[in-house]
Amino acid sequence: MARGGFPILFITSNRIGDAVLSSGLLKRLSDEIPNARFTVVAGPVAAPLFEEVPTLDKIIVLPKAKGGRHWVDLWGQVRRTRWGLVVDLRGSGLSRFVSTRRRAIWRKVPGPPVHKVIEAARILKIEDEPAAPYIYTSPETEARAEELTAGFGPILALAPAANWLGKTWPIERFSRTAMRLLDPQGPMKGGRLMVLGGPEDGKLAKGMRDIVMRNQFINLTEDTDLLTAFACLKRARLFIGNDSGTMHLAAAAGIPTLGLFGPSDEALYGPWGDNTRVARGPRSYEQIRAVDPSFGQALCHMMDLTVETVGAAAEELLAATDGSPKSGNG
Repeated sequence: MARGGFPILFITSNRIGDAVLSSGLLKRLSDEIPNARFTVVAGPVAAPLFEEVPTLDKIIVLPKAKGGRHWVDLWGQVRRTRWGLVVDLRGSGLSRFVSTRRRAIWRKVPGPPVHKVIEAARILKIEDEPAAPYIYTSPETEARAEELTAGFGPILALAPAANWLGKTWPIERFSRTAMRLLDPQGPMKGGRLMVLGGPEDGKLAKGMRDIVMRNQFINLTEDTDLLTAFACLKRARLFIGNDSGTMHLAAAAGIPTLGLFGPSDEALYGPWGDNTRVARGPRSYEQIRAVDPSFGQALCHMMDLTVETVGAAAEELLAATDGSPKSGNG
């Protein structure tokens, strides 16, 4: 740690989406605390989001271990430091025992649940002015994104994957929506198609290649890291995707973001920001949960969300954001 720095232990989520939604707290602390230096603790998939924080001292990757052994390992790495502040978004017991001047620990609050951004803000008692998600990127990452997205025409970004079949809108409907928007008579005529996801989603991307010409297709499912994907999203005109970490990255990038919802609650997990919308079928979250209380059924709960509904919502969002400045990281 830099001499004279104010050391902050920032314990965040295992999941990308939750880590993005709480990332604004780190930005707020960095802006308001002189000489703040961060040690970020995160799960393996979320940890790369914080690699380019300018005031970062260290990232501690915290994979789950049998019997809670991961917390014991973490204790061994942080107990010798006298922290200025511990921010624990996991509400772990560990944060109550480390040496620190101040603690900000997640606790369950009585009352109706609130959006995850507001829930995170409560930890620092700033829920009246919640910190919008914020992801740091370096000039090198931005330059790489500029190369990957070089070309002409607006970019339609799609993320057709999700972490569970139940909340995955069918890939053919993503394709039909893209064709509608990119049609010569559509609102994004002459545009390009960018598909995002992990290496395991490569087949989904290949299935969408024929929607546009080869030089209009941007495949970010193969070897693109999270921060580069985020920087690429900043250059898109519109994002459409399932409720996922990529959806929250798009909203954090400040671009118009349309999230597709079914068996998840948009009141808690909807994309955050002025230029965001949600589309769902005729059934509410509560109605879907009533027929699958544990969300353990191996079936898709998104089949009643039509291409017409999503296409119309996308066109409305495009019209509403035409020429408007971007918010967030953009």
